[in-house]
Amino acid sequence: MYIDILSGRLFALRDTTGPVRLAGLRLPLGAVAPVADRPGTWIAAAGTGIALLSADGSLERLDRPEDRTPLPSRMNDGVTDPAGHFWAGSMAYDGTEGAGSLYRTDPDGTVVRVLDGLTIANGPAFIADGTIMYLADTAEGTIFRCGVDPVSGGLSTGPDTFARLREDEGSPDGMTVDEEGCLWVAMSGAGAFRLYHPDGRLLHTLAVPAPHPTSVCLHPDDYGLLITTARYGVKNPDEAFGAVLSVPYRSRERRRVPGGAEHGIRHYAEPAPASVNWLVSKRRLMWPPSSDQCRPESSAAARASPPAQTVMSSSWCSMVLRLATEAGLLTTEQLDTILRPENLTGRSPLPEVLTMP
Repeated sequence: MYIDILSGRLFALRDTTGPVRLAGLRLPLGAVAPVADRPGTWIAAAGTGIALLSADGSLERLDRPEDRTPLPSRMNDGVTDPAGHFWAGSMAYDGTEGAGSLYRTDPDGTVVRVLDGLTIANGPAFIADGTIMYLADTAEGTIFRCGVDPVSGGLSTGPDTFARLREDEGSPDGMTVDEEGCLWVAMSGAGAFRLYHPDGRLLHTLAVPAPHPTSVCLHPDDYGLLITTARYGVKNPDEAFGAVLSVPYRSRERRRVPGGAEHGIRHYAEPAPASVNWLVSKRRLMWPPSSDQCRPESSAAARASPPAQTVMSSSWCSMVLRLATEAGLLTTEQLDTILRPENLTGRSPLPEVLTMP
């Protein structure tokens, strides 16, 4: 599933079909997670607080903590931890420094402010046993790490600084943790994702064909990375902006040689027109925890499969061709075939040579 925050729309991306709209609101929608034993209902970071969202767009409010702040604010990114707590951050509309917070919603529906003094709270992401949480303050260029009591949801340590980014490195945005405990972080403004070892070492930087990636999750069937990008505020955006993209990635080689854009974008899933899209339900975890939710799935994505056929515009094709040529994936003969006018007119199927695993 993914969200267009500012238009308040929730989508699902299924096996061989395009995006399906699941719900819509008339207020910003930051994040959702499915509610146990209530199909078609999600706990949502919506507007100024936390609510239960139904497919018809109706809301059952749990709390509106951002109504009690001095500045106009909204909820932002969020995720469910392995124990079933729902975590979501907030931010002021004007990005005022220190005006954001991090909230935890417990299984009984109680909403607790866990941290304040943040500016734009993004993430959060948890390791498999729920004892470590990563959190980004996008505006400050900082990734924090906190110890968490998986039962109570209280912080046991931190927040400690895990990584601090320079302005020219981009701003940390959405994130997820893979099955090896490594942290994937979208770097808005840098057109890239970063992969960090749990000890803080930068393992890999993955370039993508859009300047503002916003979030990432790992496909449960190992198709690769599913990423979202923003087009809000971008002049002359192309089809890779404000979209859901799929990048090939081999899980058995995660630490050694992560795949990615330098190996050719393999799939491209086009959502309805949107300003900013975020991947949500990074783990198939519910709030409150379901009876069999004793541990998270090893991969961190809602079960969305790539479309049967990939299509792209000529401008996006040029980007992919450049990356593939630099990686040595194309011969001169193959490049000549792809660049024939009939293959670059309108919306052309992605050449098979670029769809190889």
